[in-house]
Amino acid sequence: MTADVWLPIPPDEIDGLPEGPDYRFWNGGEDFPADPADCAFYVVPYMKPSPLCVRPMGRMSNVRVVQTLSAGIDHVEPGLGHLPAGVRLCNARGVHEASTGELTLALILASLRGIPDFVRAQDRGEWLGGFRPALADKNVLIVGYGSIGEAIEDRLVPFEVARVARVARSERTTARGPVHPLTELPALLPEADVVILSTPLTETTRGLAGADFLSRMKDGALLVNVARGPVVDTKALLAELETGRITAALDVTDPEPLAREHPLWRAPGVLISPHVGGPTSAFLPRAKRLLVDQLNRYVNREPLRNVILTTGASTD
Repeated sequence: MTADVWLPIPPDEIDGLPEGPDYRFWNGGEDFPADPADCAFYVVPYMKPSPLCVRPMGRMSNVRVVQTLSAGIDHVEPGLGHLPAGVRLCNARGVHEASTGELTLALILASLRGIPDFVRAQDRGEWLGGFRPALADKNVLIVGYGSIGEAIEDRLVPFEVARVARVARSERTTARGPVHPLTELPALLPEADVVILSTPLTETTRGLAGADFLSRMKDGALLVNVARGPVVDTKALLAELETGRITAALDVTDPEPLAREHPLWRAPGVLISPHVGGPTSAFLPRAKRLLVDQLNRYVNREPLRNVILTTGASTD
């Protein structure tokens, strides 16, 4: 039985790893640390391009678990078809909620209160006063109400928003109120002052925020994307931004990274951060805790956390 575990963090830097497996450090380097066919548990390098992450997967003929350190799994999906049946794919639920929730609030507040304008005015030595929108009393719509969506709402509570509406793939009820299905978006969008995208990238959500979605947003509304760039139709967003009817705060874009000449950089009313929702000082301790827990579960043959799918399993 294969016993190699590939880790993108040096194993001697992770306290509490169970004894038994042979730990191999690989964070995307050109040379593999061992034969991929001997890997049983593959922890995907974090914040690396998809082709690099899937490069060893075609040779991992005995792998049993693929663990991402991101909430999304779209970067490893191209390699899933090369894996044997029965491989469990797990995501990093519980790792990025704190930092992504923080950045979401930072983007909203910076956009509404005009912080980028103040920074530019400071560079000019200009005192730029005036009234700005507040987050207080706004209606907020969260599209994608998983653990990150919940964390965002946790951080919205102290800001005295008027209402939070929640949307997910399927309808359900939470302690905070109802979660609406995606089919109700057309009715909810015109009521929202701030629309937050925190949904996974799937075939259903790719291009979700297209021309029709954006046209239903109310005049003066703010679109915040902390999901994945392709959830938004960039061409349609640019068309709306150029009119000045809505504004946007984007931690992710399509394409990504943006070329220096891309018109999104210069579009009016847009604030762009370079996909920094996850990589903060909060990441490493939470990632290590997840890996220690998952690997102890794996060694002790206990159920794994965060299983998104199992290769070869029916989706019916």
